[in-house]
Amino acid sequence: MARSSVRQLWKAKLEGNLTAKVWPVAPVELRTAFVGRILGVDPSLRGTGLAVIDFAAGRLPVLLHCETLKISPKHPMAFCLGEIYRTMDRFLADYAPRHVAMEQTIYVQNFQTAQILGAARGAAIAAAAVRATEVFEYPPLRVKQAVVGRGHAAKEQVARTVMSLLGHGRTLALDESDAAAVALCHSFTWRAAVD
Repeated sequence: MARSSVRQLWKAKLEGNLTAKVWPVAPVELRTAFVGRILGVDPSLRGTGLAVIDFAAGRLPVLLHCETLKISPKHPMAFCLGEIYRTMDRFLADYAPRHVAMEQTIYVQNFQTAQILGAARGAAIAAAAVRATEVFEYPPLRVKQAVVGRGHAAKEQVARTVMSLLGHGRTLALDESDAAAVALCHSFTWRAAVD
């Protein structure tokens, strides 16, 4: 039946008897591009990635600074949380980002790992809250979808895409590229209405 319907449509088109169907058009949602700085954060107890990206109208985003906060396993959890807080506070003071974009904790089977990741995120969020900087959180699949176009892209593919979007020559560490990807995701999906 489907085959005969297609044949009938082609016959009607060739004979000039096919009229175009008018589909209702949804109103276009106007979007204001993000302008300002975003601090992207990929939180982890011993390897937090941070990246500050500047977005201005009419030009490509510019990576201002990125780093991975590496903390030795010899230090206790409380020390690590303090370092995350201090590093976040330094980034917030030095670059005055308009927003903080942070990767949400992914599903983990180990309860203790989930607690540790939650504590690391908490230290970063607390630093932003003290400086009254808004925090937006994105799941990893959404970040990859926004930046690469595939929710299950490999970390290396995310890093390459981030480098091409930013026109950055230096290869970024994976934690840094993940942080930059979260910032890019926020700029791509942000709507002026949420401000």
